[in-house]
Amino acid sequence: MAKPKRQRDPNQLAAMIVGISTGEVEDLDPNAGKDPAAIARGKAGGVKGGAARAQSLSVDRRSEIAKKAAQKRWRKA
Repeated sequence: MAKPKRQRDPNQLAAMIVGISTGEVEDLDPNAGKDPAAIARGKAGGVKGGAARAQSLSVDRRSEIAKKAAQKRWRKA
């Protein structure tokens, strides 16, 4: 069963957000129907992922990656 999507109309979306914040409308649980163990494993990997990758790379390789990213970020479209 597909979960209902949020409103696209800004006025309807605003009304729904107000309804959720005041408790008139129940917000959807993004983790409904998912395996709690899988969620926990995903969070654990996400927390340590960037630090573990940075630690495994050499200083030269990290610098190379950063330079490439900066070039992509600042190039003209």
